[in-house]
Amino acid sequence: MSKTAIIIPARYGSSRLEGKPLLKVAEKPIIQWVYEKAQQSKLADIIIVATDDERIFNAVKAFGGNVEMTSVEHKCGSDRIKEVVMRHPEISYIVNLQGDEPLIKPESIDEVIKNVKEDLNADISTLIREITAEEAENPNLVKCVVDNYGFAMYFSRSKIPFERNIGKSLFYGHLGIYGYKREALIKMTELPQSSYEQAESLEQLRALQNGMKIKTSKVDFIPVGIDTIEDLEQFKNIIAKTV
Repeated sequence: MSKTAIIIPARYGSSRLEGKPLLKVAEKPIIQWVYEKAQQSKLADIIIVATDDERIFNAVKAFGGNVEMTSVEHKCGSDRIKEVVMRHPEISYIVNLQGDEPLIKPESIDEVIKNVKEDLNADISTLIREITAEEAENPNLVKCVVDNYGFAMYFSRSKIPFERNIGKSLFYGHLGIYGYKREALIKMTELPQSSYEQAESLEQLRALQNGMKIKTSKVDFIPVGIDTIEDLEQFKNIIAKTV
C-alpha cells in the first residue's frame, strides 16, 4: 500500500548550536516540537525521526515518537532519509522536514505533500515566501526564481533576479522543506554533486541541474529555524506568549 511519510533528519552535532534537537523549551525538546507539528498533518501516514545519535533516539522514544537509527557516514539529511526509505517499500512519497523548524505550519506540510502527489510533472516540491529587496541581499537567505507555472528555475544565495530595472520583479525566499516522489529521492541522492551545488552549497541545485522539476507553493509565514542561541531565545519568547 502506497504511503506518505514525514521523515525528520536529526543529528546531535551542529557547528553553531551543539545538541539543538535536545534543547528544551517549555519542558519539551526541539525535536518533540517539530514531531508534534508533523502529527498535525492531515495527509501524512507515517512520521519517522532519522538519527545517528543514541541520545536523540532515546529522547524520541521517551515522548512516544517513531525513530530509526541511521549510519554516521551520511553527509546530509537527504542521504539519511534515503536509508530509512529503502527499508520501507510501502513509502511512495516523502517529506523532508527539518528538525529545527518547530513553528512549521501543518497546512504548509500538507501543501508540500499535495503538490508532489498530484502534479505529475513534479519530482520534488517545496515552499517559498515573498521577501523584500533588502532581505534578498542576505546570502544566508536562499532565494528562488520560479516560472509561470510555479516550478523553480534556480535557487541562489545571491540576490536573484538582478535588478537592472528596479521594481519589475518580486523576490522569493526559500523554506527548507521538501516533498519527494520515492524515485526522485533515490535518483537525486545517487547523482554526483553538481557544479552549481558545489558553488552555492545548495543540494537542490543538483536536482535542477540534472533536469528534475521542483514545484513551489507560496506561503505567508516567516519560519523560525533554530540555528543559534538568539534563534532559541526568539522561539522561547514566542512560546511564552502562547502558553
